[in-house]
Amino acid sequence: MNETTSVKRSFNVQRKSHGRRAVVSGTAPTPPPVGRLPRITRLMALAIHFDDLLRTGVVRSQAELAKLGQVTRPRLTQIMNLLYLCPSIQDAILFHPPITSGRDPITERDLRAVSRSVNWREQRRIWSQIGG
Repeated sequence: MNETTSVKRSFNVQRKSHGRRAVVSGTAPTPPPVGRLPRITRLMALAIHFDDLLRTGVVRSQAELAKLGQVTRPRLTQIMNLLYLCPSIQDAILFHPPITSGRDPITERDLRAVSRSVNWREQRRIWSQIGG
């Protein structure tokens, strides 16, 4: 009797220390995303985190927060002003694609003019003009 048996199994080869290789069962891990987070994305996340610290009472004031973060009060105000952006712009900033080369296309300074406006429609218009 001729019986054929086949076994299917997933495996991948990983590099270990000193150039050694090891066969590991399972599928290969997904590679990390290429590029880096834009600075404005990190600043937006920081502003949201700082706001949460203030709301929950972990810190009492922006002055205390500036002292803990070792930044000047005006710089902290600039970061916190990102919270005045309309939600759709905040989402666009938070989910901005990674930067693969060169400078960031949008800076915090570019967004100062956007956050000065209290009208969300006007904010979106300015945002579209600066490349958002």
